[in-house]
Amino acid sequence: MNAMADTVQPADLSFFSTLSAAGSLSAAARELGLTAAAVSKRLSQMETRAGVALVNRTTRRMMLTPEGELYLEHARRILDEIDELSELLGSAKRSPKGLLRVNATLGFGRSHVAPVISRFVAQYPQVAVQLQLSVTPPPLTDDAFDVCIRFGEPPDTRVVARRLAANRRLLCAAPSYIASRGMPLTAHDLARHNCIGIRQGDEAYGVWRLVSGRGTSRKTEAVRINGTLTTNDGEIAVKWALEGHGILMRAEWDIKQYLAQGSLVRVLPDHETPNADIFAVYSQRHQMSNRIRAFVDFIAHELEGEVAATSSN
Repeated sequence: MNAMADTVQPADLSFFSTLSAAGSLSAAARELGLTAAAVSKRLSQMETRAGVALVNRTTRRMMLTPEGELYLEHARRILDEIDELSELLGSAKRSPKGLLRVNATLGFGRSHVAPVISRFVAQYPQVAVQLQLSVTPPPLTDDAFDVCIRFGEPPDTRVVARRLAANRRLLCAAPSYIASRGMPLTAHDLARHNCIGIRQGDEAYGVWRLVSGRGTSRKTEAVRINGTLTTNDGEIAVKWALEGHGILMRAEWDIKQYLAQGSLVRVLPDHETPNADIFAVYSQRHQMSNRIRAFVDFIAHELEGEVAATSSN
């Protein structure tokens, strides 16, 4: 890799980072405002200077070679350090600017994160935000994103996890379902009900853990659920619950409007379920980034405002 270190051009770092994030030459061309042929030519020039192949190309997709993975890792680190140095030394310290890459889950990302980003860029027009929504959160070691909005504090001390808002998982069902099937009185009763399953992330599927009692009588029960409907999309699961198909366990932020309207009712409200507090997660080396700090402060304030508005209603 010595030859590569001697021939890297600064503009190549940003180009290659965009190329790898796009996933294909044609997608990168659209992102960069170039033709696919121009992108391919520039990549070939980089590989010629480096003396190694950085990308394995096929007609529909591309994959980084081991050398390409190494190049990308260092390119992103250098770009981050350049941005942070600029922020510390110049006007960016007063006004955040630059590219901010955000990841969030599908449902919460659409309903809450995207509107916050709209207000954020209105206040900080020099920041460009790329939002990607995904069913499964990216690995904590993935450098493709600057900030990830996730449910539950990550068990990894190598990242910074700032709690943005409290959030509970609640059991709920439509009044029509309860009228036809009856209200469960114990956790054990759930096994006899139609429960709507959600397969997301690394969470154990098909088992709901509920805590009942207090003090010495406090106990945790693991209930294996059964049901005719399963999905990996939380919004679909909520819609099925609203249509009376079964009992659902879902984060309070996703169903609080329906509980307030009476379209859904709580099930086993005296039982606790695993919390799903909302966190902003980012790399420790980004703690000095002005745009990341500004965004995390902004979304924390916005979500706090939503909580206050809900509590006053």
